[in-house]
Amino acid sequence: MGNSEEKVILTVATTGAWPTKKETPYVPLQPEEIAEEIYQCYKAGASVAHIHVRDDEDKASMSFEKFEKTVKLVREKCDIVINLTTSGGIGLDDDVRMKPFIELKPEIASYDCGSMNWQHSTVFENSPQFLEKLGIAMQENDVKPEIEIFDAGMVYNALYYYKKGILKGPLHFQFVLGVPGGMAATVENLVYLKNLIPEDSTWGAIGIGKQHLPILYATLALGGNLRVGMEDNIFYKKGQLATSNVEFVERTKRTVIEMGKEIATPAEARKILGLKNC
Repeated sequence: MGNSEEKVILTVATTGAWPTKKETPYVPLQPEEIAEEIYQCYKAGASVAHIHVRDDEDKASMSFEKFEKTVKLVREKCDIVINLTTSGGIGLDDDVRMKPFIELKPEIASYDCGSMNWQHSTVFENSPQFLEKLGIAMQENDVKPEIEIFDAGMVYNALYYYKKGILKGPLHFQFVLGVPGGMAATVENLVYLKNLIPEDSTWGAIGIGKQHLPILYATLALGGNLRVGMEDNIFYKKGQLATSNVEFVERTKRTVIEMGKEIATPAEARKILGLKNC
């Protein structure tokens, strides 16, 4: 599926659009602490940093100034692959969602490939018009889309945009399982999704919350890449908050080694994904 059999790309998603310090005091929310957390995860072995930012009140945001500061600090510290979200809030203008990757030129940015009823509370909108605009802008700025898949229909959307030329291969998919309103985080669903994508694709998967570890183990067994971090899960184990994102990285690295594989360095991740700086 386009992945090295021995190398596993490990993405750390330190922040996300949730939680806040009320849910866990350990989540990094402002640029300085996000950048330092990413650096510590890089030293522990993470290949890629998936970056969200918050506003001054720690709420979900697509503030360009926050992204600019965070990215600058990360780049000063290390050469980890940078992956910026385009979905740091609900109901934002297209240009606000795209400005960070257009201006800051990360190697990867998220491409959420369809709309959904997000957590049974609101609509996470990614209209056909936006997805076309987004795909073209990523091509123009030499940014690789990370095609985020919350439900099977989103894979078929991606294949449509691939055929149309809005997305260019080889494609890279991130299966996000367990979000209320999307597909459940089961091994059966993961296998189903994996079998839908083109054979030359690279891919990874996430299980939200308590399904984090079963999906991690299944993804490794199926030859995929991994994402961990407080964007997706704040508990190291039942009833025990993780005290840092580094804990997730270190546990994942141990698991990968036990399975006879290795975490890809940032340079190796760039090569596997065919990024501009490889």
